[in-house]
Amino acid sequence: MTVFPKSHFIFETDEIASDKSISHRCAIFSLLAQETSYIRNFLRAEDTLCTLNIVQLLGATVKDTHKEIQILPPSKIIEPPCILDCGNSGTAIRLLMGFLSAQEGFFVLHGDKYLANRPMKRVANPLRDIGAIIDGRKDGELAPIGIRGKKLSSFAYTSPIASAQVKSALILAGLSSEGICTFSEPELSRDHTENMLRGMGVDIKTEGTTVVLNPPKEKLKPLDITVPNDPSSGFFFAVAAAIIPNSRVVLKNMLLNKTRIEAYKVLEKMGVNIEYKQKESSYESVGDIIIEGPLTLNSTVVETNIAWLIDELPALSIAFACAKGKSLVKNAKELRVKESDRISSVVNNLQLCG
Repeated sequence: MTVFPKSHFIFETDEIASDKSISHRCAIFSLLAQETSYIRNFLRAEDTLCTLNIVQLLGATVKDTHKEIQILPPSKIIEPPCILDCGNSGTAIRLLMGFLSAQEGFFVLHGDKYLANRPMKRVANPLRDIGAIIDGRKDGELAPIGIRGKKLSSFAYTSPIASAQVKSALILAGLSSEGICTFSEPELSRDHTENMLRGMGVDIKTEGTTVVLNPPKEKLKPLDITVPNDPSSGFFFAVAAAIIPNSRVVLKNMLLNKTRIEAYKVLEKMGVNIEYKQKESSYESVGDIIIEGPLTLNSTVVETNIAWLIDELPALSIAFACAKGKSLVKNAKELRVKESDRISSVVNNLQLCG
């Protein structure tokens, strides 16, 4: 195959994949509601469909009309007769560890061969610290993960790392406690869980890098949401526009949460003109992103808010490779414990490109 580079291109699309992080949370959080949740533009991918199947095994009634997914929660979470398969999703298994830790019953979470080798103690140990009963291979480091759920006490937890998955797991575990729960981290990680729970009626607020949760006394308001498009998936098009002068890309109905568009902010620092047109939304910031490529792409140093762009760093490395000068990324060790060692993969692929 021969690929001929273009001198410039103009591109507009509303067909970026739905956001995976929001889709997982929609499925899981629907179990907290008092009535049927309505979810439009749900990501129909293998991992998110695994989460949807788990929700059914826990007692929910799920109806897919193709236009939307409707989830009627059970009056009480049931103890499933089988292992709960999370596929390849670290988000699903770690959020469910927190949610199920506070539900009465015995639950086993597992996944594919890749998920089975990803670290789980980073979530298991904080949950154990607040009273959860969790076990697994290598003392809870590896799946399958067994959970003996029970009502947990309130807590004040300080995390040594900034992780949305750790934070979300503890927030979900704390929802059924009877007192104020606090979670502090070194820097603010992605906050989808807080935003969505707030939209469902939970009294949860952020004070600096500390989340303060006042657990609800009743079940939550159901979701009525259109899942926005994924800025991480759209970022590849943004990089293409950034490295080809005079190009223009319009990405429509994108998630504009500030913790998810940090990579776009890095491109702006490199000289790319980016405009955000926000639309009305109940749970998260949503709108269009317009990217216009510069004549010259400048180098930059990235060392803050790394947790906000961890998934985009491989694509961002392409922009760095095409920029004028030397770019530097610090504090990106989290990439070594993703589905693969992405730092090595990025370095190897850039070397193949010369």
